[in-house]
Amino acid sequence: MRPPRMSSVVERRLLVNYRVAPEAAASLVPPPMRPQLVGGWAVAGICLIRLGQLRPSRLPGWIGLRSENAAHRVAVEWDGPQGRSTGVYISRRDSGSVINVLAGGRLFPGEHSLARFDVRETTQDLHVAFASHDASLSVSVDVRTAERFQGSELFADLAQASDFFRHGSAGFSATRGGRCLDGLELQTNSWHVEPVEVCSVRSTVFDDRDRFPPGTAVLDCALLMRQVPVSWRPLPPLRPRHESLPPATSGHNPT
Repeated sequence: MRPPRMSSVVERRLLVNYRVAPEAAASLVPPPMRPQLVGGWAVAGICLIRLGQLRPSRLPGWIGLRSENAAHRVAVEWDGPQGRSTGVYISRRDSGSVINVLAGGRLFPGEHSLARFDVRETTQDLHVAFASHDASLSVSVDVRTAERFQGSELFADLAQASDFFRHGSAGFSATRGGRCLDGLELQTNSWHVEPVEVCSVRSTVFDDRDRFPPGTAVLDCALLMRQVPVSWRPLPPLRPRHESLPPATSGHNPT
């Protein structure tokens, strides 16, 4: 059965972005994908997203579901039939919704692991934290809205950062079977990002010095999206070189 196109409202999407040494990022993605470089750095990070009104596109919004979700991602590129393509490789998806965990990878692309989320937000301040159900992975982020985009070594300004992530809206997720990557593309005519100041961030992935030796994964910037209507278009599964394809990871393995 072909997965349905889904619609939702991105009530909040926080992109926490790291600049990563290319050799460290290359070990995380399966060929023929390769890290997409910006100024000599790979771009990786965590997407913390709350979806509202999630439902098949043919159904009305009031019937949709609401959920907190997270994805560990690396910006990638690969050579396809139409030339160079860009997107993100998603090594792990987590969700606070049991429905997403049960349906992901079955009714729509993207396998999820169950996690517990803690979210507190005002008009200016946002705290998002989550821990995987098995306690192997955790993230905690505090940000504050900012008037200007500054401090990034990856992007010269907000417009450049926005364009980079908008053009990387096709995501391919690792699967537990390890034979293919589930594909899903975010589509919207209302794309808009805001700059935020990162007050604090903790990540069992990016703070792991065995995985990322000092200097190979450095916090660069964060962006916020709020109240953006989107649709999610299933993409044909991507089948990389099988012998190199890592399965969906646990919190103790590279993500």
